[in-house]
Amino acid sequence: MIQVDTSTIIDATLPEVWNLIRDFNSHADWHPAVEASHIEEGRAGDAIGAVRSFRLTTGEALRERLVALSDADHSFSYRILTSDVPLLNYTAHVELRPVTASARTYWRWWSRFDTPAGQEAALAETVREGVYHAGFDAVSSRLGGGV
Repeated sequence: MIQVDTSTIIDATLPEVWNLIRDFNSHADWHPAVEASHIEEGRAGDAIGAVRSFRLTTGEALRERLVALSDADHSFSYRILTSDVPLLNYTAHVELRPVTASARTYWRWWSRFDTPAGQEAALAETVREGVYHAGFDAVSSRLGGGV
């Protein structure tokens, strides 16, 4: 099993960052890799069990289920249900924390997954750079910069 664990500091308050990323379907508004996304069955974007179905700008389709969300902890977890990208048994977690004595936010994003043999390094890099770091950069830019 592969684990990808990344973090950053965003130059915005925790409420600003949380308000942007909290809705499970909001990634279509801020992540550059997401072309289009919708929540299936008309459920709310913060409903545990909600399934988002989306297409990447490179054409791949994915479906993910929101498995946990906590406004108190500023965190959520999700799992891939189906994917054109061979990320198997993929579960990811997002956690925000305020940075002490500043108006900045610590953001940790991590996951565990399996891949077909021989694709471990390439897919770990895709998740780290193409998903997590690209997301960090997009949110940072949208909210006014980062560290």
